[in-house]
This record gives sequence, structure tokens and C-alpha cells, in this order.
Amino acid sequence: MIYLRAKNISLCYNLFMITLQKYLKQSATYKVFSHFLTTFADFLDTLGHIAQLGFHVLKCILRGEISWSELLVQCDRFGVSSLPITLSIVGMTSIIVASQVAHEMVKQGGGNFVGLLMTILIVREVGAIMSGFAITSMIGSSLASELATMRVTEQVDAIDVLGVDSVRYLFVPRVLSGAIMMPFVVILASVVGVLLGAVTSDMFAGLTYRAYFDSAWLGLYMKDLSVCILKAIVFGATISLISCTCGYFASGGAKGVGLATTKAVVWSFIAIVVWDMIFAVLFFF
Repeated sequence: MIYLRAKNISLCYNLFMITLQKYLKQSATYKVFSHFLTTFADFLDTLGHIAQLGFHVLKCILRGEISWSELLVQCDRFGVSSLPITLSIVGMTSIIVASQVAHEMVKQGGGNFVGLLMTILIVREVGAIMSGFAITSMIGSSLASELATMRVTEQVDAIDVLGVDSVRYLFVPRVLSGAIMMPFVVILASVVGVLLGAVTSDMFAGLTYRAYFDSAWLGLYMKDLSVCILKAIVFGATISLISCTCGYFASGGAKGVGLATTKAVVWSFIAIVVWDMIFAVLFFF
């Protein structure tokens, strides 16, 4: 009798837990938590792939295993093709900032420091950050979709079957071109940003070009330029590596190509912000 009661209690308990789990899985909280865990696991998995392929790419570069003809093609793609959108974004950002800052500073008697403020802001942050976002939107998404399409159409498998190192063939020229061309893009974008800042300050606040450029060099040091170039190298290599990795491990046909491209853009944005925070802490605190 006691055994039967215990068995009934156990069955009731199991039935209650099954029903509870069923309702919990249908709740919004469970769905959000489950999505978070899935995304976090995917993040760790992709982070491991990025680190693994990054070491492989670095090893190939140190060994001199570089396709120079393909490197030139990717440099043209990374540096020249991206210039219009990069210069436009950095230039418009400088115009927006200068139009608001210059008028207020001149009104408060700080007109002699407008050029200094704009130059430091553009060289340290705006030039590299906005260039990185522009490059990610145009070139990073293109790299991810290109490699993802090659993966889902089994072109990458064909390269491996032929005995060619697909990582060396696909990754090295793209990552190296990003590290080489990004500093030139950032420097040119920063120069354009500073010049447009001067034009905007003159138009909106009546600040002369002489007053703007006289103060532009007061707080700008070689350290700022060196950090800007180093940051650009890291940004370029990171964008290329993340985009290629997301495309390389794509699956699921056309939908997989879209997901890989989206993932590459989002994670490149996050990586740029994280790297920028690291550089700020290391060099400016």
C-alpha cells in the first residue's frame, strides 16, 4: 500500500514537472534566455575559429606564403573601391561636429581652440572609427558574402581537394590587404575631415582658416599619429579576418550566406569598438 502511494506521488510529480517545463518553454523569459545562450555559444565558437585562422594566416605571412598578384587585387578593392563612401562618411561626420562645436566655442570665447579640438577628435577617433564602419559596411560584407557563396557552392571544398591550402589562398591576401591599405584610407579620411572642419567653422561660426589651422597643431603630437596608424592596421586586419571567417564557415545555402554576412558586419562593428576602447585605455589614460 505504501509502495503504491509512493509510486502515485512519483508519477504525479513527473507529470507536474513535464507540464511545468512545457509552459516554461513557451514563456518569453525562457525564449530570451535560450536565445542568449545560443548566441553566446555561437560567439565562443566563432571566436575560436577567428583565433585559429588568425594564427594560421600569421604563420603563412611570416613564411612568405603570399600570392602577390592576388594581394594587389585585394589592395585595390580594399583601398581604392572604398574611398568614396569612406571619405563621404568621415567628411559628413566632421561637418556635423564642426557645425555644432565651432559656433558654441566662438560664442564662449574659445574660437582659438576649435581647430585643436577638431583635429584631435578626428585623428584620434572619428577618422579611424568611421572609416572602420564604412569599410565594414562595404568591403567586410563583400568579403563575407563572397567566401560564404564559395562555401555553400562547394568551391572551398574543391580548393581543398586540389591540395591547395584554402586559408592561405583565400585569407592571406585579404587580411594582409586590410592591414596595408587601412592606414592610407584613415590618413586620407582624417585629412579630408580636418579640411572640411575648417570650411564648416568658417561658414557657421565665421572662424578664419588661419585661426583654425594655427590651433590645429597645438595639441597634436607624433603619438597621436602613431596610435592612429597602429589602430588603422589593427582595424583593417580585424575586419578582413572576421569577415572571411564568418563567410568561410557559412552553411545552409542562400540563407546561410545572408546570416554569415550579417554576422560579419555586426561582429566587425563590435570588434572595432572593443579595439578602440583598448587603445584608449593603453595610450590615453
